[in-house]
Amino acid sequence: MSSDMSQDDLVTSIRFRYENIRAQIAEASARSEYSSRAVKLVVVSKAQPLEVVQAAIEAGITSFGENYVEEAVQKIDSLRQSGVEWHMIGHVQSRKADQVVANFALVHSVDGSKLAGRLERFCGELKRKLPVLLEFNVSGEASKFGLPAWDESRWPDLLAEIDPIGVLAHLKVSGLMTMPPYFSEAEKARPYFRKLRRLQTFLQEHCPWSDWSELSMGTSADFKVAMQEGATFVRIGEAILGPRPKKREL
Repeated sequence: MSSDMSQDDLVTSIRFRYENIRAQIAEASARSEYSSRAVKLVVVSKAQPLEVVQAAIEAGITSFGENYVEEAVQKIDSLRQSGVEWHMIGHVQSRKADQVVANFALVHSVDGSKLAGRLERFCGELKRKLPVLLEFNVSGEASKFGLPAWDESRWPDLLAEIDPIGVLAHLKVSGLMTMPPYFSEAEKARPYFRKLRRLQTFLQEHCPWSDWSELSMGTSADFKVAMQEGATFVRIGEAILGPRPKKREL
């Protein structure tokens, strides 16, 4: 937050950007062949300071996405408020599964049976059911997490990793997530969104233990294209909360 901006000003500016993005989502949805599908907006708050997230809550935002467990838990503990839910959208290390189960409403980034098993264990201890999405790497980028899904001819090989997740009693698998490469032109992301949609159809046919109805894809840079390809979750951060503070150099 700028030192010359009051908290009230921050709330007002976030609310303005939030309503603008919601209007864009509504317009894009009306123009999409998937117009009957509800698109859920997750506001990405990673690396944003506490006062910005507090202002976002005051602006009416109730769904936040975080990438890093420790950072998220600090915010959650400081901002305990009813009606606010937290989504884990970043890579989860298995050793942090207990914190994820204790703090998040939905995990978008389950990338294998090992993590799923850890989440299942802690869900059992807390006697809760955890909605999750499976994350897939559809681009082949080494920097991306997710089950390897860039080669469509190898999709049948994924079933040995995915099917054991379906029998876990405390995880509710409801869809897929991906993060395509970043492009300055949103249209260039379309092939990756289409590939995830094809993978959704493949899993609906081969893993009928879930309906695979959710598609988490699309960010500030490309959410309209993602919606045209069937996104049900879009993850938008800086377009609503403003630029993330730059890390200080040591």
